[in-house]
Amino acid sequence: MMKPIVLLGSTGSIGTQTLDVCRSHPDRLHVRGLSAHSRVAELAQQAKEFRPTYVVITDETKRDAVGSATFPSGTILLWGQDGIDELVTRADADTVVAAMVGAAGLRGTIRALEARKNVALANKETLVVGGPLVTELAQRNGCTLLPIDSEHSALWQCLQNGRKEEVSRVILTASGGPFRTRPIETLAEATIDEALAHPTWNMGPKITIDSATMMNKALEVIEAHWLFQMSTDQIDVVIHPQSMVHSMVEYQDGSVIAQISPPDMRLPIQYALTYPERLPGPCRKLNLKERSTWEFAEPDGARYPALRLGYEVIRRGGTSGSALNAANEVAVERFLQRSIRFTDIVSLCEAILSRHPFVAKPTLEDLMQVDRWARQEAGLWTPSV
Repeated sequence: MMKPIVLLGSTGSIGTQTLDVCRSHPDRLHVRGLSAHSRVAELAQQAKEFRPTYVVITDETKRDAVGSATFPSGTILLWGQDGIDELVTRADADTVVAAMVGAAGLRGTIRALEARKNVALANKETLVVGGPLVTELAQRNGCTLLPIDSEHSALWQCLQNGRKEEVSRVILTASGGPFRTRPIETLAEATIDEALAHPTWNMGPKITIDSATMMNKALEVIEAHWLFQMSTDQIDVVIHPQSMVHSMVEYQDGSVIAQISPPDMRLPIQYALTYPERLPGPCRKLNLKERSTWEFAEPDGARYPALRLGYEVIRRGGTSGSALNAANEVAVERFLQRSIRFTDIVSLCEAILSRHPFVAKPTLEDLMQVDRWARQEAGLWTPSV
């Protein structure tokens, strides 16, 4: 059966890999809509290949650069956030892939759920910022949240082997990033190129820096809490540099179920889009005859101070996730612009989280207001001497 999909963030890392999956299954997956922020040429090329009904450019400063022949005849061009709202509401699709980076993906996800679409979720920030709103809305409208993050897809698959009440804990694996063995006292001098040199994954700059600080894992802890309704003492993280075991679930009888595959985001993307079927795809297979050693270790809190912030956000709730996420987005950008050091990223996030205007039961507007406040304050933050 053909599944019509809408892809938000089609020119990013997850977006382009989603289209790889669609190419592998032209008889199963049909792209009805695409969106991108500012990469107009790439979006136009995708539109010419996949012939969607709608395309959206969210960067409205590009209007003058887009001519009448930029997109195929019959493709409807929409603009801005209002265009995203119209796309997810009007497009004849039952699944929206949320691959936009950052808090910008939250509103698109909410609008998709309001339109009673299932959401294949690659955007961590959606649940970090708006976990209670998103999960409640999905449940109320009978929609399914399909995890695309490799770790959460792995947990989702492992959790199918038992009942929720039989689960002792879930275990998220982390590569440890490029600084896993680097002396801690030298991290303040880490360069942008060093931080972007991820040992196993090829991802965009923001996600790669998050992996280096392990803020990505802090955000994934929050995401696991909302996706699977797990408490903080049921969520563990272990370092696994080889990135072959993507996550594990321990059951109360002591059995541990793991999802294992070579590191390739196209596998969890395909599983989300073709669930409950498992189909041949573009990913290479695991070869256990290859000589390799798999390592597991407890994360070093001194090396990865960001990790504890994820647990703190779960315990505090409310607008904490919005403050942490916004602060981190600004901190990463400031590091990439060389205005703060690598080790200042977590210090900035902790400072904003600790003093943000907390709201215990926020509305969407409350979350967006905290997001705006945190971004402004993060831009002004200076490290202590």
